[in-house]
Amino acid sequence: MQFQRLSLRLGLGFLFLFAIGCSSQESAESPVLRFSAIPDDNTSELNRKFQPVARYLSEQLGVEVEYVASADYGASVEMFKNGDIHLAWFGGLTGVQARQGVPGAKAIAQGVEDPKYFSYFIANTSSGLRFSESFPNEIAGRTFTFGSPKSTSGRLMPEHFIREATGKDPRSFFKKEFGFSGSHDKTIEQVAAGAYEVGAVSYRTYDAWVAEGKVDPANVQVIWKTPFYADYNFTAHPALEERFGEGFTARLTEVILEISDPDLLEAFRRTGFIPAKNEDFRAILEVARSLRMAR
Repeated sequence: MQFQRLSLRLGLGFLFLFAIGCSSQESAESPVLRFSAIPDDNTSELNRKFQPVARYLSEQLGVEVEYVASADYGASVEMFKNGDIHLAWFGGLTGVQARQGVPGAKAIAQGVEDPKYFSYFIANTSSGLRFSESFPNEIAGRTFTFGSPKSTSGRLMPEHFIREATGKDPRSFFKKEFGFSGSHDKTIEQVAAGAYEVGAVSYRTYDAWVAEGKVDPANVQVIWKTPFYADYNFTAHPALEERFGEGFTARLTEVILEISDPDLLEAFRRTGFIPAKNEDFRAILEVARSLRMAR
């Protein structure tokens, strides 16, 4: 009996020490900063572009940084809300949606180009459509595609400007069923292939594709340029302060604003970064509310 009691005590003692050891090991592990970006381009291209960004942030901040790919625009917002990522390169709309879902989240940086962003309406040249300074009402009878349903430059603002110019929502304005390509690159591809005659796309993506020779302007051309609006931004999760210490978000902001490597900037198709705050996207929030895409 005494031997059994001794064995039981030793066993419990071993389990207690094992638990303490595991706890100590877990507490000693360094937290990981996970960041993502809305998938406005194909996944393999985004992985290629953003892995070096993760390495840069890790080197500058002295913490492990991991890029996490997102399946679609909505998934990037949900990952942020759930705390699976703590930093995201959002569009104007997804940034608003993410910050509404996480009290204390804030926009910390934006591209130099983002306060005056705009969309292109592009058309297959076989359509006969040509560039117009005013809204091209003749697209009403053409096949048309937006980008992702949650894209700022590929859906939200193009729909807003369609409503503003015509007084009609897309279902009333277009005489044919319109589509959603899913991303800017797919919009360009589908218009180039003739799957749709016209599409709404980010001007930065279209201009980059032309410069890189991925699309021939003789086949796909710009027929309208929208008015300006605010768009992409880095949004930081409030959990960063808890995980990495007080003042970490400010340091992260500095590191982003200091990015000058042309290759890193090209990952975002930006020439540099400037400070941002939630109020910079107030107009986007109001448009999103008017279209019932935000609270």
